[in-house]
Amino acid sequence: MSDNIKKILVAYSGGLDTSVLLTWLKDTYQADVIAYCADVGQQEELDGLEEKALKTGASKCIIGDLKDTFAADYIFPMIQAGAIYEGQYLLGTSIARPCISEGMVRAAIEHGADAIAHGATGKGNDQVRFELSAASLAPGIEIIAPWRQKRFREQFPGRAEMIAYAAEHNIPVQASIKKSYSMDRNLLHISFESGVLEDPWYDASGEDDRDMYVLSVSPEEAPDKAEYVQLLFEKGNCIGLQVEGIDAILAQLGDVTKQGQKDGYTLLNPYGVMRVLNLLGGRNGIGRIDMVENRFVGMKSRGVYETPGGSILLAGHRQMESLTMDREVMHLRDSLIPKYAQLVYNGFWFAPEREALQSLVTESQQYVSGEVRLKLYKGNIITAGRRSPNSLYNEAVATMEGGAEHAYNQDDATGFIRLNALRLKTQARRREKN
Repeated sequence: MSDNIKKILVAYSGGLDTSVLLTWLKDTYQADVIAYCADVGQQEELDGLEEKALKTGASKCIIGDLKDTFAADYIFPMIQAGAIYEGQYLLGTSIARPCISEGMVRAAIEHGADAIAHGATGKGNDQVRFELSAASLAPGIEIIAPWRQKRFREQFPGRAEMIAYAAEHNIPVQASIKKSYSMDRNLLHISFESGVLEDPWYDASGEDDRDMYVLSVSPEEAPDKAEYVQLLFEKGNCIGLQVEGIDAILAQLGDVTKQGQKDGYTLLNPYGVMRVLNLLGGRNGIGRIDMVENRFVGMKSRGVYETPGGSILLAGHRQMESLTMDREVMHLRDSLIPKYAQLVYNGFWFAPEREALQSLVTESQQYVSGEVRLKLYKGNIITAGRRSPNSLYNEAVATMEGGAEHAYNQDDATGFIRLNALRLKTQARRREKN
């Protein structure tokens, strides 16, 4: 251990791993430990957090309010990019890590910490995400990763030992030997992994695990009547919503403020949009994903995710793009989605290549404005209409009815096909010779 480390700022959630970690750091390094929790919309997970941190041994507990930043500067730019990892994962945990890291680094500098510590395991992606972000923002700060220290792993070879340790130190945690999956929640999603979920054949949608889910009801339990929601977009960002009973929804949420009214839409900031869509999606069984994914560190892992609001927002944004975005621009952006998603997943949010891609994405969104109507029904997001003053859709061109030859002369297609077939015919003749 370093003799120069006198003050450590540790990423703290109040969960099993970080609760154990806080006490261990204090005892092992004989250092002042500051608990840092980034509020990225995890809601009730913050209840009693400061009291728990101080009881566990922290000299101070900092709760950084990053909710608005997370929504506006991380989630929304990623939605504009259409990012989705391996065709399923909406990157809820991945995108939160650079936001949390930025808050941690700022707090560490402000409070004079010599090092920052995290409870990410040596087998997971989060260790990479935290440390690559820290390297980009504060290259001189020291990182402590206990899971990569043999002494820590020997003391805690599994979650059972951590649960026992927490019980010994009177630290309440939401974990058990019987059902020891871990949870990570933020404004965009909640993830579940480990424990019983490590068996990829295990059915996490069954009756036994109905109580595991937090943000959504099962599709089977969702209402039998569809619910409609309209999204108002401006340059690729959702700025307003229109849904029946929105005033009651805002009152129920309690922390969302109207930004105004426009053409029947309630204008909201990005945080407000996410909160309302989470509620709508959750009560209609939207956004549950169970997948086996490829971790950056080289292994496959199984995760279960709830992303109700993000799923609705991504679907609505895509429909708005389908009407307003030039074909070649869309295809170019779409060809970059796997790379963009990979960069986010692997922890390269602050890397120059991600920033370069973001500039292209921002430019591609200049005309992505208008309205999308979606129908939510038992886990499904059904498109029910889209319109835009910037629409590239021309009914006179697209119609199959006659009388529109002035807009599109079908005779022109003959030459178009002949020219595109030229190289194919040339290839075919070569094959015939051989």
